[in-house]
Amino acid sequence: MEYWTSLASMMGVFAFCQSILHTVFPPELRFASIKLFNRIFHWFSSYCYFDITEIDGVNTNELYNAVQLYLSSSVSITGSRLSLTRALNSSAITFGLSNNDVIVDSYKGVAVLWEHVVTQRQSQTFSWRPLPEEKRGFTLRIKKKDKSLILESYLDYIMETANEIRRKNQDRLLYTNSRGGSLDSRGHPWESVPFKHPSTFETLAMDPAKKTDIKDDLQDFANGQSFYQKTGRAWKRGYLLYGPPGTGKSSMIAAMANYLGYDIYDLELTEVHTNSELRKLLMKTSSKSIIVIEDIDCSINLTNRKKNNTSNQAMSNQYEPEMRSGSGSVGGGEDGGNSITLSGLLNFTDGLWSCCGSERIFVFTTNHIEKLDPALLRSGRMDMHIFMSYCSFPALKILLKNYLGFDEGDLDEEDLKELEEVIVKAEMTPADISEVLIKNRRDKKKAVRELVEALKNRAERSRINGGSREKNSNDVEEEEQEKRALENPEEGCEFEEETCKKGEDEEDEKIK
Repeated sequence: MEYWTSLASMMGVFAFCQSILHTVFPPELRFASIKLFNRIFHWFSSYCYFDITEIDGVNTNELYNAVQLYLSSSVSITGSRLSLTRALNSSAITFGLSNNDVIVDSYKGVAVLWEHVVTQRQSQTFSWRPLPEEKRGFTLRIKKKDKSLILESYLDYIMETANEIRRKNQDRLLYTNSRGGSLDSRGHPWESVPFKHPSTFETLAMDPAKKTDIKDDLQDFANGQSFYQKTGRAWKRGYLLYGPPGTGKSSMIAAMANYLGYDIYDLELTEVHTNSELRKLLMKTSSKSIIVIEDIDCSINLTNRKKNNTSNQAMSNQYEPEMRSGSGSVGGGEDGGNSITLSGLLNFTDGLWSCCGSERIFVFTTNHIEKLDPALLRSGRMDMHIFMSYCSFPALKILLKNYLGFDEGDLDEEDLKELEEVIVKAEMTPADISEVLIKNRRDKKKAVRELVEALKNRAERSRINGGSREKNSNDVEEEEQEKRALENPEEGCEFEEETCKKGEDEEDEKIK
């Protein structure tokens, strides 16, 4: 009984002292005292702290997401429970710090401590944007002497590393500009699908030495940010792929994208109305991407001005170059055709607007390089010209390995020697050779025999016809005319009339 009496008396004294404390030291004075105490403590402490919250006001803090992704790449995370995530369009699972876990990181010999702080958010009143129930953030603890190093370079390093991890984990996308310049549901002029093309430089049928040169050039470009800044050049590069159809130009583009991990923007020029629309499309492309214009001499009427200047009128036109789309009409014409100018395309590839992004590659393809205007071919627009030739013997060995699993030692020396002799004379494209191998892939020996026979037949046919180059050139020209005919019915009618007239002339010559 005496014990409880003493306890009650002590509690009474404590309550009396507390009331006196509240009277003598009001809440404002107590708050100021605590603040002063914290300042004194931090002043004598050798550490400083930085808070990185998930939501900064009403907006998502990008630095929080970057830190979370950056720490997920570390293998030194301690604790028995980790958080696993897989982002949309991502091919990898990442792990991160669980609630209130701690990790120690090192940057340039400096140790930093990260703590993932998760607390319950107080009940919120009405808000236009409801906040999550949990308040999450990272606390960074560093020594005061390392403050300048961490704030100046460490956080930028975290952002760059997180972007690189996000790019590697994310699936590649293939974009195309919307038909007629329309916008999608999000207001973007590009439509995308997942890019799953399996082509790589290892499977590409090309001379190994040429592939090595291209890979080295791509790698130098991807790692050349400081070089381009130092030299005052825009961080972009242009490639021209030219050669007969079926020589692997599209496969080369896919191999470049898979090698660098870049997205592809396949630009259809016939769907672009004006130069301003072309600039808007360029502005909506992301960094680390490849912008492709395939068959540039077929999609628009782009010819070499020097070869067309056969009259005074043509001489005057060289100062007002104009390229028309498949409709052959100027933008705003009566038939509503699409048109862009040569100046617009040059500015697209090498003008001021081409510098609105960074780390982008322009790739053009054509079957006739001689048809392109010299202004497009110069360095700065098409820096590297890559000739996609007929299948050579080193490229043939790659195809035999890809489709039949043959290494160089698996084939008879006689077969190898025969293939090496006939491959140059035949002038077959990798696409034609691949078709022969695919049809007979179940019987490898038969596939080799069929291939040798096909190469011999092609070489003999070329010899009888007086050379395959002229014939293949005519085939390419007919193929391009068919492309234009499909895009424009009017040109299709002209193409059919031309073909019929040509056939009638040949019949008349036979009768004579």
